Amino acid sequence: MANLKIGDKAISFKLPGVDDKVHSLDEYAGKNGLGVIFSCNHCPYVRAWEDRMVQIQADYAGKGIQLVAINANDDTKYPDDSFPKMKERSREKKFNYPYLRDETQEVARAYGAERTPEVFLFDKGLTLHYHGAIDDNYDNPSAVKEHYLRGALDAMLSGKPLSTSETKPVGCTVKWK
Repeated sequence: MANLKIGDKAISFKLPGVDDKVHSLDEYAGKNGLGVIFSCNHCPYVRAWEDRMVQIQADYAGKGIQLVAINANDDTKYPDDSFPKMKERSREKKFNYPYLRDETQEVARAYGAERTPEVFLFDKGLTLHYHGAIDDNYDNPSAVKEHYLRGALDAMLSGKPLSTSETKPVGCTVKWK
């Protein structure tokens, strides 16, 4: 179960990205929203949702929204989740959002992330507004009935209450050391 509850503040992080820069929570202050998505390379659920993550970032960037993906998986047991492989995956899939490495797993533990992908959506004040899955159908984008993350983003940006603020994250478990 996630450590963060709806209404809680984002937990600070400072992590290396596949762009060879260090990214921190502070650099996203002033954005209209921040989606922190615990992710990885090897999980079939993440792979099924990656193109949608890229499209959501493209669709909402102009509205001041930033997605950030964080990979905390143990890369000893799961070599596909290593930092060099993250760089390859980011280039291959043309990620338009920062992809960060949580080598110590401290950030994932602080957030209470359990799955990949698992979304924590924060508003302009970095208060948690939505937690859960990206949408209701990982394996078939055309069969999606509930666009949870898009719905949460739209409601948040328009100042309306969210119809759904929490859903069950669906995906592989975070691979702990």
